[in-house]
Amino acid sequence: MRKALTAMCVLAGTASLLMAPQAAYAAGPRIDLTVLVVSDGNSPVDAIEGQLKTEGVPYKKVDLTDSGRPVINTAFLQDTVGGAPRAKYQAVVLPNADPFTDAAEMTALVNFEKQFGIRQLDAYVYPTANVGLGAPAYSGPLDGTPAAVSPAGLSGALRYLKGPVTFEDNAPGVPESYGFLAAPAPAAGTTFDTYLTGTAPGGGTTGTLAGVYTHDGRSEMVMTFAYNVNQWQFRTIGHGLVTWLTKGVHLGYARNYFSVHVDDVFLPDARWSVDGDCTPGEGCTDPSVTTPDIRMTPADVTAAVNWQTQSGFTLDMFYNGKGSDETVAQDGSDPLLTTFQSNKAKFRWGNHTYDHSYLGCVQDVTVVPWRCQTDASGNVVYVSKADIKTAITANRTWAGQKGFSIQSDELVTGEHSGLKILPQQPNDNPNLAAALTETGIKWTGSDASREKNQRAIGSAQTVPRHPMSVFFNVAKVSEEVDEYNWIYTSRANGGSGLCEDNPGSVTCIAPLDPATGYASYIIPVDARIDLSHIVANDPRPHYVHQSNLAEERILYPLLDKVLGDYRATFAANAPVVNARTSALGTELARQDLWRPKAGTFPAYVQDGKVTIQPPAGLAVPITMPEGTRDVSGLLGPLLGGPFGTVYAGERSDYKTGTTSLTLPAGAMS
Repeated sequence: MRKALTAMCVLAGTASLLMAPQAAYAAGPRIDLTVLVVSDGNSPVDAIEGQLKTEGVPYKKVDLTDSGRPVINTAFLQDTVGGAPRAKYQAVVLPNADPFTDAAEMTALVNFEKQFGIRQLDAYVYPTANVGLGAPAYSGPLDGTPAAVSPAGLSGALRYLKGPVTFEDNAPGVPESYGFLAAPAPAAGTTFDTYLTGTAPGGGTTGTLAGVYTHDGRSEMVMTFAYNVNQWQFRTIGHGLVTWLTKGVHLGYARNYFSVHVDDVFLPDARWSVDGDCTPGEGCTDPSVTTPDIRMTPADVTAAVNWQTQSGFTLDMFYNGKGSDETVAQDGSDPLLTTFQSNKAKFRWGNHTYDHSYLGCVQDVTVVPWRCQTDASGNVVYVSKADIKTAITANRTWAGQKGFSIQSDELVTGEHSGLKILPQQPNDNPNLAAALTETGIKWTGSDASREKNQRAIGSAQTVPRHPMSVFFNVAKVSEEVDEYNWIYTSRANGGSGLCEDNPGSVTCIAPLDPATGYASYIIPVDARIDLSHIVANDPRPHYVHQSNLAEERILYPLLDKVLGDYRATFAANAPVVNARTSALGTELARQDLWRPKAGTFPAYVQDGKVTIQPPAGLAVPITMPEGTRDVSGLLGPLLGGPFGTVYAGERSDYKTGTTSLTLPAGAMS
């Protein structure tokens, strides 16, 4: 008791000291955590804006093409709060080094940057002495060329890369990237630190593509190549540009997410007919067209385990228990089940409903495409709430009986059914919301190609999933390429003509070689799409089917390409975040709640301390330099520890309530 009382007295005494009036001192400048983006409407500035939006960094945009825009003067940039000078912006993005027609605006901006130590990024410039560079040694396309990250970049804002960064070359012979290569040529009393060095196509000429020009008391990031927000060469360095601009102190939270759901585990999947150009039971109108179903074998499970071990990546197995029960009923046993049970801890497991039944409207499959059945009054007939609940709970029960551990609040319905699907079913099954609520579902998969945004359905939030370009009905390269050709080639080339009928959403291609088209075209194209999701702070998972792990196991070369390209560019301190459905859904929900609130409440750095005062209940994403300490609360200065978790050489987390953080020495210099 005496020790407890002594400890209480010590804490009370410490609290009194913390609350005691401190010696008066003049507060230093306050810098608000908002970025100023000055746009000319062109893609480089749009790309920077897109990166800020992607990460959730608050920014204010001034459009130079808008006649009603505010004038950038001293009053616009700064004022005084509590007797201390305040910078309303922590960083500035410009289209080029001086985009203003009125010189007074640039003068005000220069004075502002010098007074508060604000950094400036020039989104796209022509190399001149005004930005610390010599005349261009090369100007022209950069498609397919590598760009090396310099030691200054790797030790600084680009510390999450190991390089090189390769410029996209999606259509050889058609220039997509243009830029200038020049050597640094800083004048006396100035410096230029190269961050990115490029090589002209064909080799020989090298030069700076991005670097920091320090002069006149200011730091200016200079970019000498054009880009847009979707290009790989921008997305890989985009986070580093934000980090450099903000000195690593900003609101926002970024991760590189990649999870892959494997649907229909234990079920057989119908197989594409190369001869009939259709899938029996899924669209073939000729009953004579038949193909054997595709179902994994025990050897495929072993291959999956070995691949996961070698790649350091875990697959999410979304299972249908009835597929195994039917095999047992037919054959007396299910070796696939036995092998999965022996390796059950090697995978994450998710509920895909017991029998994969369609849970939307009752389907009329006597016509192609199918349609919703209607009653005598013309009303759509929907699957009942009881049937939806049974499909969910029966699969849970099956998992428990077979020893598989699942998270009971996660679900993916067969074909994402129950959710609206155009054109046949423009509304959700009205019984779905109640069924999800009554079965305790919090996260249910949806198709991101149809509905990219998350939304609520009863107690659940959707988790949109990106489809990968390996089809559910193929297990061999020849089948994949044949179906791909059917979808993406013209009628004259033997295809369906879908690309001709829908030119706004589908592009026609020349027919791919059945033997080589998968490796030479489909894998590179789909890997590029998948990587674009990964580097866009996009938590949405990707999905494929168990058929893609069977027979020729065509999924693995695609995954190897995605992970290989990623790991060739990104350092070990920025691994892909391979999380389960609930964690990904939670992050999507946090992003959606945060973005409309960014920049609407006090958040600033002053005297080496970050103060954030959000509205009650709002989770605020925060990214800070390594060494930052969380000193929130009465005893924070005494008991505070390291802030957040480490990723990409920084510390980040979501915080609710008033937050106080102490920055490491020199963080804002």
